[in-house]
Amino acid sequence: MRFLFFHPILEAGDSRCDFVFVLLFPKYGYRRVTKALHHQGEQVNHKRVHRIMKENNLLVRRKKFMPVTTQSGHGLKVYPNLAKDLVVAKLNHLWVSDITYIYLPLGFAYLAAILDIFSRKCIGWCLGKNIDAQLTLDALDMAIASRQHLGFYELIHHSDRGVQYASQAYIDRLKEFGIVISMSGKGNAYDNAFAESFIKTLKVEEVYINEYGTFEEAYANIKHFINLVYNEKRLHSSIGYVPPAEFEAEVLNKKSLNLP
Repeated sequence: MRFLFFHPILEAGDSRCDFVFVLLFPKYGYRRVTKALHHQGEQVNHKRVHRIMKENNLLVRRKKFMPVTTQSGHGLKVYPNLAKDLVVAKLNHLWVSDITYIYLPLGFAYLAAILDIFSRKCIGWCLGKNIDAQLTLDALDMAIASRQHLGFYELIHHSDRGVQYASQAYIDRLKEFGIVISMSGKGNAYDNAFAESFIKTLKVEEVYINEYGTFEEAYANIKHFINLVYNEKRLHSSIGYVPPAEFEAEVLNKKSLNLP
């Protein structure tokens, strides 16, 4: 038999106690706790449960299998690293790309993202159920569509040497638009430091504080975070503590006025 134990925890600023589950089953996440509370007749929102569990150190700490997102043991052509010592001087000068994974109840979702290093803006992304060339290609197509008005002269696309980025379809798309190809050296973690920083921000400020029940929920939340939070509202120290979208608007405005 499963026994559910409650104990009252006083929230900061609250004048009353709320009941929070302390379970014999430490693998319960906050959504499952919320459902169990509902089953017990407690009317409580899952966001409130998450907050209270977090404040009282009751959230599940995940130690899970980490899927491999970079498979470089292929026979496809790899390209030299052109990003390592590059001084990025304008928009559409250097794009960096990377892939990460998102935990879901029935497996994983995979996120491919592309950033413009000059502005730190995420200009292309795709969340999919499979880690394949189409995932990265869809992110690339979004980036190309969103930046075509700027032109691609002198643009370098940098990635690791994983099979998704070395695939013929991906290379052909880059060449179609005259985009110069750059890849990290074997076993070199550098150059994707910028992309990895973006992924860390996404994980810490969005993914880790949620527990997505479905792929669709993960997609909606991540779309909102990238498009409306990270790009439009989040301040970045490297660009003067303004959001990427605001920084780009200022750059383009100066360019239109021929200002230095």
